[in-house]
Amino acid sequence: MSFKIISKTVAASAVAVMLSASGAAFAAEPIVGNWKTESGENASIASCGSAYCITVKTGKYAGKRIGRMTGSGSSYSGTIVDPSDGKEYSGSAKVGKSSMKLKGCALKIFCKTQSWKKL
Repeated sequence: MSFKIISKTVAASAVAVMLSASGAAFAAEPIVGNWKTESGENASIASCGSAYCITVKTGKYAGKRIGRMTGSGSSYSGTIVDPSDGKEYSGSAKVGKSSMKLKGCALKIFCKTQSWKKL
């Protein structure tokens, strides 16, 4: 093999490694995706600016944004909105491989937790 062919092969391999490494850096956060809520509706969590917005997709409140979270990995915090009355609560989420515990609190002492399943 000539030097030019070897150089091109090495360069192509280096580019492939850099692209695969950069793809991992841009992988979606675990919170992003479609979820089945505890009450049976579907909700979508997607990036919205520097946060992740939660929007109901099915049922009576379809299209209503019910939360905004920031964080990464398995831990997120932000606000949760009760779609029935529009009241806002401090919220947090702990995300696992296929499930999420979403907690909303009033005055940091009156809390309710729901378990959602990833679709």
